[in-house]
Amino acid sequence: MQRDRLPGLGHFVAGARLSCLLATMQEAAGVLKEGFLVKRGHIVRNWKVRWFVLLQDKLLYYKIEGGKKEPSPKGRILLDGCTITCPCLEYENRPLLIKLKTKTNTDYFLECCSREERDSWALDITGAIHAGHPVQVQELHRMKNSFKLLENISLHHIVERMCDSSTGIKLTRNLEQGNRYKETFTGSALVDWLISNSFAVSRFEAVTLASMLMEENFIKPVGARSTEATRYSDLSEQFLDDSTALYMFAESSKKQISSKEELQFNISELRGTIVKQGFLVKQGHKRKNWKVRRFVLRADPAFLHYYDPTKEENRPVGGFSLRGCLVSALEDNGVPAGVKGNVQGNLFKIITKNDIHYYIQASSKAERAQWIEAIKPLT
Repeated sequence: MQRDRLPGLGHFVAGARLSCLLATMQEAAGVLKEGFLVKRGHIVRNWKVRWFVLLQDKLLYYKIEGGKKEPSPKGRILLDGCTITCPCLEYENRPLLIKLKTKTNTDYFLECCSREERDSWALDITGAIHAGHPVQVQELHRMKNSFKLLENISLHHIVERMCDSSTGIKLTRNLEQGNRYKETFTGSALVDWLISNSFAVSRFEAVTLASMLMEENFIKPVGARSTEATRYSDLSEQFLDDSTALYMFAESSKKQISSKEELQFNISELRGTIVKQGFLVKQGHKRKNWKVRRFVLRADPAFLHYYDPTKEENRPVGGFSLRGCLVSALEDNGVPAGVKGNVQGNLFKIITKNDIHYYIQASSKAERAQWIEAIKPLT
């Protein structure tokens, strides 16, 4: 018996599917940038990793389930009339934030995995917001490399502001080469603070201003990374806009060695030089589910640690030594053995010397190749 059907329903459904397909193709053709970012929720103020796609007029974000991006976006941010704040220092434990405020006064907080990535996203989003105004885009690029410090600037006033208990620069404990320093801040954190508090409009200006603070003995370098830079004769090269370079106020130079209970991992694992870091998707060992993690690759000693980007604690949730490891790309046709779920593409595997298998997914073939190339010399 033939089922009753509404006249023209088949044509309507086919047309709807075609319209959806065309819209997807048009969006794919206009992609300016894409990648993982950590987003703060609107109702429940928790933090979730989402895959973001930047288009000319909007920013789409998708859920990742089973190592794959869902076909439909979880949400979108319309860029028309948006304002962007970068650096955004509203969350003390999340220094790599971008804040977007829409013309309806909705705030979006997006966190990146490094200062370089944050600045790259901020520049591209700003370009998209002002895409219809070429004069503003040209002005933004000019300001990026500008140098014009405030007139009659007082270094004493800057230091007073830096020391303010509520709005000043956050002092933290930092680790370098096995030594833990109390009440320090990183070079990139100071640059962010100077820009956020309107003492400078570009990173170039902020670095020069920070160098002046160091030259006048308001701040001092601590640790090998920042101390070595002071050997340069050029003032502009003495201060490092770097998340691994440590500084402190000149009067607080006491070095502290951390106790064993302060770190979940052995200090020796975390003292190496950071070679590469970024968001990757990793399969769990027990539940075999896929989660986005921030991976940090270190050399001397060679370790690969991974962090939960939704948590504020900057401690690894896992990691392993790379000595004796094997790393290889997995075929993109079909689901490889040992991989659970319908996950395909851009996978690679690391086998430790204890025969523990780690399955990791990159966002593209190029990114997978870059990670493998960075890991191999350290094995």
